[in-house]
Amino acid sequence: MATSEQHTPVQYLPQTERFGDDGAPVRSATDEYTGRKRKLEYPPAPERSPVPVVDNHTHLDFRDGHVRLTPTEIMDAAATVNVVGAVQVATDLDAARYTLEALDQEPRLRGALAIHPNETVTLAQQGRLDDAIDQIAELAKHPSVVCIGETGLDYYRTEGEENWKIQKYAFKRHIELAVELGLALQIHDREAHDDVIAVLRSMDQLPEHVVFHSYSGDAQMAEILNEHGWYASFSGIVTFKNNHDAREAAQRMRPELLLVETDAPFLTPHPYRGRPNAPYMVPYTLYQLAQTRDQPAEDLGAVIFENTQRVYGEFRS
Repeated sequence: MATSEQHTPVQYLPQTERFGDDGAPVRSATDEYTGRKRKLEYPPAPERSPVPVVDNHTHLDFRDGHVRLTPTEIMDAAATVNVVGAVQVATDLDAARYTLEALDQEPRLRGALAIHPNETVTLAQQGRLDDAIDQIAELAKHPSVVCIGETGLDYYRTEGEENWKIQKYAFKRHIELAVELGLALQIHDREAHDDVIAVLRSMDQLPEHVVFHSYSGDAQMAEILNEHGWYASFSGIVTFKNNHDAREAAQRMRPELLLVETDAPFLTPHPYRGRPNAPYMVPYTLYQLAQTRDQPAEDLGAVIFENTQRVYGEFRS
């Protein structure tokens, strides 16, 4: 995974002043796992991808680092390393509205809309969950929205059977919405593998394309995805030194079911873990996947680009 300081996207410099508070969500300056202060400078860019690549999952509405960028500036930076598109993912109604504005501004973006599983619990307690999902359904009719997501189950941040019942109800409603609109489905699955799979198996109908975003299962679970034709989208976690399960799963996945993403501004690839993340970083993960699978990055990247367009539609290379 070669790096080159001269490839640092100029749009991310200088980094001498923090952006002002504009009300946008901001990633914490403290690492959630170690409690340490994070280095808030964007890493150098990876070596340019030998083939076009798309960031299958990113959150441009979240701020991080010392700069505030427009969607076009973000995608111009990504283009310097042959990242030709990205799927901007909303997790609540504010993010959904931001996403539609970004789609109208920037043709290299596609959109994914949903209520994040943790948000569903809060909305249910307020008596607003069904209305929120109904609003997502209307907003998802935008022509550049290609996916319902991220939706699913999160047992890490939300505990308790009653809250999990709410998440399952919302998950099923999102699945039905994806089927109704003919859109792909992006799944958030955190410490809930068995129940996520059980919900999928319980549905009378699933969307044509089901994607496990930021895949966190093991090789055994990868075989379940292979069996059902569900996609595994790998983020920077596959580059983390101790995450052997993710790399074993990446080896096991059928090539036609592989996707790649950043989940920016989170999950920055090794060796820059904890620093800000953005779509221009996705080639780091592509190179790791190629190394893990013992394939040339050009060959694997071409397959992943084809997979991406099968799921989300055409991106110009």
